[in-house]
Amino acid sequence: MQNGSYQKDDVQTFEGITEQKHADIRLRDAEAALQAATEWAQVTLNSIGDAVVTTDLECRVTYMNRVAEALTGWSSIKALGKPLAEVFTLIDGQTLKTATNPALRAMEENRTVGLAMNCVLIRQDGSQLEIEDSAAPIHDRNGCVTGAVIVFHDACQSPTQSAKLAYQAQHDGLTGLANRVLLSERLSRAIGLAKRHNHQVALIYLDLDAFKAINDSLGHAIGDCLLQSVAGRLSECIRDTDTVCRQGGDEFVVLLSEIEKPQDAARIAEKILAALAKPYHIGNHVLNVTTSIGISLYPDHGIDGHTLLNNADTAMYHAKNSGVNHYQMFRADMTALMVQYTHIESQLQLALQGNSLFLDFQPKIDIATGYLCSAEALVRWRNPTLGLMQPSVFLPVAAACGLIIPIGQWVLLETCRQLQAWREEGVEIVPIAVNMSAIELSDKTLPARITQILAETGIEARYLELEVAEISLMHHHVDVAISTLAELSRLGIRIAIDDFGAGSASLKHLKCFPIDTLNIDACFINDMLDNPGNASFTKALINLGQNLALRVIAKGVETQAQHDQLKSQGCNGAQGFLFSRPLSSTEFRALLLPDQHGWGQRHRALAFSPGAKL
Repeated sequence: MQNGSYQKDDVQTFEGITEQKHADIRLRDAEAALQAATEWAQVTLNSIGDAVVTTDLECRVTYMNRVAEALTGWSSIKALGKPLAEVFTLIDGQTLKTATNPALRAMEENRTVGLAMNCVLIRQDGSQLEIEDSAAPIHDRNGCVTGAVIVFHDACQSPTQSAKLAYQAQHDGLTGLANRVLLSERLSRAIGLAKRHNHQVALIYLDLDAFKAINDSLGHAIGDCLLQSVAGRLSECIRDTDTVCRQGGDEFVVLLSEIEKPQDAARIAEKILAALAKPYHIGNHVLNVTTSIGISLYPDHGIDGHTLLNNADTAMYHAKNSGVNHYQMFRADMTALMVQYTHIESQLQLALQGNSLFLDFQPKIDIATGYLCSAEALVRWRNPTLGLMQPSVFLPVAAACGLIIPIGQWVLLETCRQLQAWREEGVEIVPIAVNMSAIELSDKTLPARITQILAETGIEARYLELEVAEISLMHHHVDVAISTLAELSRLGIRIAIDDFGAGSASLKHLKCFPIDTLNIDACFINDMLDNPGNASFTKALINLGQNLALRVIAKGVETQAQHDQLKSQGCNGAQGFLFSRPLSSTEFRALLLPDQHGWGQRHRALAFSPGAKL
């Protein structure tokens, strides 16, 4: 019995040993499998392009793959066990404030969460890296949260960022319009299609008139808002197949990718002029902007993009020189005129430094008494190569190239200097009117500059009058003009609205401006005797001025009959060839002598023929 008992125990012991060996084998296999799985996981995680960081429930780092090491600058050995906030420091790229811990948020909310926008990682060396992606909780087999995993990558390498960078490379940052790069690509494509399908392509090059004055007087923030508004209106004027590009500054280009005839481009240009001419309400300001447009066509005006762009630009400058809110189609002769324009621009720079600019003075007469009451200063330029040039030729060039303000400054200074020189010679002086462009009027420093000129020359403000063309005034930022004119008026300077009747001033505007004088445009005087409508309109303007307690001056008076009609209508003053052509300073000084103030028969000796040009 005992032997049998021993045998039974031996069998049980052997079976136990065998089971233990099998368990050990299973454990070793499981450990090997786990090790293999771990190694496989690490190889896999080190092979992917994203960075991976895991944490425990206390947000301490438990794992980092190689990409995470590279992006954070931490090695796994040094990072393991450290607080996540120390290894994985995040800030908001815009506010620079510490960003929310994504691992903690994922564990608290028990869900996958994305990193905040503009998230920036502070690397171990202090450098910054914009990153993006997500964090998620880690669960055990029972579904309990045991930690978190963060997966992230360099945002600059992401498809989204790549698309964003590609967009930025082809679009203007301020307006969102196409930039020069994208325009060049689309223009080349449009030319290729036009060549194959035998149709035309048009380029519309446009420039905002006097935009610099808006920037200088109201600030770049208002200027930027204006450009954005212009961009929006331009986009509404074209088809989906066309392209609007901001060329730079206040210049835009519209590509009409397919047109049948030149009139199609002209129609769009007219549509743009009308759209951009509507008032802009920006902040507390109401801005009125005019535009100059040049048009070139493929293949008539060029067979490549560079030529078409240059020719549209040339046409735009010709439109600008022809007045506000115009467009011009390119012509071959414009190239030669552009060369002359460039020459005039360079010579004007020298003229301001030398003595080739000078003033003439055209008398203004009190109609009731026949006496000289004032005069208008008219700038002249004796070009060393082109000879005596008319203001209508060189002043538009000056306005386009930014020289109108320094030329205006010279005219103001020279006028006051001449007045003082005459007075020192014992001559009794009269007020002199100086033309003032809307660009000059938009210059915030104008009142201070005029004050300084008056102080330097010793001339009282009452001897200076500023003439501002109605059409220019109405097409620019009215509120700024009102403020500047009010300040000048407080100095004692007289303000005149020039070429009145030819613009679009309303009674509301006239009430707002501190005006002393209305100058009736010569176009209404020329045929007032032959055109009953003009005669009635002139009478209405005179009555308007009188009702507003303003002095009314008729310009362009060339005949005695015109003079008599104006006198019967109650006009206060007149200017024109009937009385005198523009005179040199020496000739005008002679009129200021005590025995020369009455005109009588003597004005006929001074007058040119009615058809002569000023």
